Order: sequence, then structure tokens, then C-alpha cells
Amino acid sequence: MSEDVQAGQMLKDKVILVTGAGRGIGRDIAVMAAGQGAKVVVNDLGGAASGEGADKTPAMEVVGDIKEAGGEAVANYDSVADFDAAHNMVNQAVETFGRIDGVVNNAGILRDVIFHKMTEEDWDAVIGVHLKGSFNVSRAAATHFREQQSGAFVHMTSTSGLVGNFGQANYAAAKLGIAGLSKSLALDMSRFNVRSNCISPFAWSRLIGTIPITDEKQAARVEKIKAMTPAKIAPMAVYLLSEAASEVTGQIFGVRHNEIFLFSHPRPVRSVQRSEGWTPETIAEHAVPAMQANFAPLERSQDVFSWDPV
Repeated sequence: MSEDVQAGQMLKDKVILVTGAGRGIGRDIAVMAAGQGAKVVVNDLGGAASGEGADKTPAMEVVGDIKEAGGEAVANYDSVADFDAAHNMVNQAVETFGRIDGVVNNAGILRDVIFHKMTEEDWDAVIGVHLKGSFNVSRAAATHFREQQSGAFVHMTSTSGLVGNFGQANYAAAKLGIAGLSKSLALDMSRFNVRSNCISPFAWSRLIGTIPITDEKQAARVEKIKAMTPAKIAPMAVYLLSEAASEVTGQIFGVRHNEIFLFSHPRPVRSVQRSEGWTPETIAEHAVPAMQANFAPLERSQDVFSWDPV
């Protein structure tokens, strides 16, 4: 183990950009990264949970907290949904601190609504921040990572996309898309010694606080979620940004209170074949009955993670 790791300085001299870092999970990642020796760009538009508005205060307060603790940080108030603005925040990191070593794509909004009532604006807003935003910031950093032959991406996905959930088609599509983006980055950028991984966080935040409570069972579930603080996510993010994770890429991790999960990736689970080929009739008679026992159940995240947080 290196002296920096032993001294709690796993990110010593690294420059890290954390998006959506004014509150919640992003804030705790930014603060811990700075505590581990990183110079941090704290990005936060300061909008509402649904994406409207802007407020510089959250990012400024996080920068103040980091500096008060003896760390180095600057604030950025750009929107990740804007391609040029994403380049501006990466350029700010390079101009202020001389380089960029890691990106945490954490910024997000929610527009939860049952699918048949979802508007185009609901869809575009969520996709724009989560999926396009992750592309925008990653693309801006990729050029620098390629030139310096190093770098680390950490993206926030969700079991809403990996497993499923009600009323979140926009969010689920974005978050599953982010898993695909991360894997593609891991493949495309590996030749440049650049890593890309996902975290699926379980933590109470203002976004989770927008989930409607419709019955006592849901209320009890929300109370359990409140016990899972955003600070529990930060150690995994800091680890993935560090050189200790130099051999870790293309993976999806889950963090739920004191539990860490490694998620599987979609792979074939059953196959059938007919030498003469298939017709709709033989698919109905043969293929589907043969595969049906291996169908993925129509589950939600809470069905899969049915036990209390440890």
C-alpha cells in the first residue's frame, strides 16, 4: 500500500470535476475527494429537483466548506445539459489547476410521472441532464484524458434502469443509457489508460424526497431510505477515481448503506435453434415455451432489494 493511501491521500494532487455537487451525493463526493487531497471543481446549476431555476449558493457553500477544511476548490454554475457549458467547466479545471484527472457525472433531476401522462418536456429534460449531460462532460474531458494518457470517469446509474420502477420511464431510460455509455467509454478509452465505471447509489436525497407516498408500505420504505445517507456513496467514488482502482473499469457497483454490490451485465441465458429456420408459428410453439422459464420477471428495484439496509 502506498504512503498516500496510508495517509488518507488517495487523490493527492489530482484534479476532479464533480457535477451536481452542491447538495446530496455530489456534495459528499466533492468534500471527501478534497479531504483525500484532490483539487475539486464543484459544479452545480442550483436548480430545483425538477430542473427549473438556478442558484449559485449551493456550489459556493460547498467550496467554502472545502476551503475551510484546508482543501482547494472552485465553483462552477454551468448546466451539464449544454455541450459548450460542459466544455467550459472542464476548461475551468485545466485553467485553474493545470489538468483534469477525474470526472464524476452526478448531476440529475427527476420528472416522475406514469408513462401515459409523460410529456415530451418531461422526457427531454431528464434525458438532457442525465444521459446527454454525462456525454457532454465526458466528451469534454476525453480529449484531455487522451492527451495525458490517464483519467477516470465515475457515472451515477440507478436500479430504476438496471432493474425497473414505476413512473420513471424517462429516468430509467437515461440511467440504463448511462450504463451503456460507461461501458463504451471503458472500451474506447482503455488504450489511453482511461477507466470508466458506474455507481448505482441507494441514498436519501432531495430527488428521492420527491417520490410520492401513496400508502403505509411506501411510507415505511421511505423511512428506511432516509437512514441511507449520501455520505455512504462517497468512499466508492473516491476509490474509483484513485490509482488504487487502476485495474477496475467497465463495472457497475451498487452502494446501499454499508453494502457494496457488483451488478451483472446482460448476457444470453438460453438459446434455441431450428435448422430450417423459424416461422411465427414455430416461435410460438417451440422457441418461447423453451425459453419462458428463463424470462426476467417484471420486478422493481424494491422487489430485488427486499431486505433492510445493513
